[in-house]
Amino acid sequence: MPKEYSRSQRVVEQIRRELAELIRLEVKDPRVGFITLTDVEITPDYAHAKVFFTNMTGEADVPEILQGLRRASGFLRRELGRRIRIHTIPELHFHYDRSVEEGSRLSQLIDEVVKEDEARQQDEAHGEDVAGKDDDARSRG
Repeated sequence: MPKEYSRSQRVVEQIRRELAELIRLEVKDPRVGFITLTDVEITPDYAHAKVFFTNMTGEADVPEILQGLRRASGFLRRELGRRIRIHTIPELHFHYDRSVEEGSRLSQLIDEVVKEDEARQQDEAHGEDVAGKDDDARSRG
């Protein structure tokens, strides 16, 4: 059975797709170069859209990227109006998405804890082997 999507979900996905293409192909500002749109949230009246992005260079370049995106937002909104047939083209609000970096950081922490746990288990197993051999030697003697 196919998934059912609400109209707003379809509009959000189309906005994300069209914006990604416009930013990649049409925006000439070098500050906006290597970003990925991760999500779009839209208000019920379609007046405002939060556009979440991440970039390849990390959080250091975010202020410059935001400045470039804000400068291009009028162009992007106008082009969205030409590509998407909805009554109101939303005002675009860009936000840096920290979830990818945070997910990577958490994954690294989990990996470290797993390695520490494995090392601790090996040390305990090795300690039991030595203690078991000592017990065997005492019982024989």
